[in-house]
Amino acid sequence: MSSSAMPACHGHNEACCNIPPVVASGYAAKGSYEQLGSLKTYVTGPATATKGIISVYDIFGYADQTVQGADILAYGDESHQYKVFMPDWFKGNPCPVEWFPPDTEEKQKNVGAFFSNPDNAPQAIAAALPEYVKALELANPSIKSWGLIGYCWGGKIAALATSSASNPFKIAASPHPAMVDPADAKGITVPFALLASAEEPVETVKEFEGNLAVPHHVETFGDQVHGFMAARADLADPRVEEEYTRGYKAVLEFFGKHWQ
Repeated sequence: MSSSAMPACHGHNEACCNIPPVVASGYAAKGSYEQLGSLKTYVTGPATATKGIISVYDIFGYADQTVQGADILAYGDESHQYKVFMPDWFKGNPCPVEWFPPDTEEKQKNVGAFFSNPDNAPQAIAAALPEYVKALELANPSIKSWGLIGYCWGGKIAALATSSASNPFKIAASPHPAMVDPADAKGITVPFALLASAEEPVETVKEFEGNLAVPHHVETFGDQVHGFMAARADLADPRVEEEYTRGYKAVLEFFGKHWQ
């Protein structure tokens, strides 16, 4: 299904953004990799942008679907320009896709070790974000304000970063976040979008939304798996492609409306 033919739905304005057709496989990235703040970083978007988005990938790192998502954020809305930065927090060692599902003792041991590594703790990455933003500002002085998007594991980081006293972000989005905690929502101080999949606990998401005291958009994509806007998106499936595209439209519309 061509994304350009997708009608407006679920309250999203069809004219708000112009997402190019989504590529199911063999995606050719529009951006490039740079060394920023001591981290390899995927950088995409117009040089004239004055707003920057930091994208925190999921545990699988630079998957084609996630890189394509960064390009969509950078070029999908003609009314707003964003430069997108996706740092390699795992420093070349993301969680191997082959470990999922963790259906053997060895795989379970490997996944457990990955998550128990203190360098991979969401709290550690959230704490490192303000300094990383400073490094980006030095290299990109034209960017005046910052947004944040985090997928799955990165979604937890988005909630922690925007509820911290040192939050450098003006807005954030969290597609299919892991470890959803309604307590995090109480401290979030900027507009926040949460796009849940069928696999996030319904009541927990509802409680999280109830605790948000900022402009927000919370929506559940009820027939999609955890990861449908990132590494676990099977974009060869027309329904997944449709909802992947709609999810990015929702994020862009939210950012366009609430990023002041």
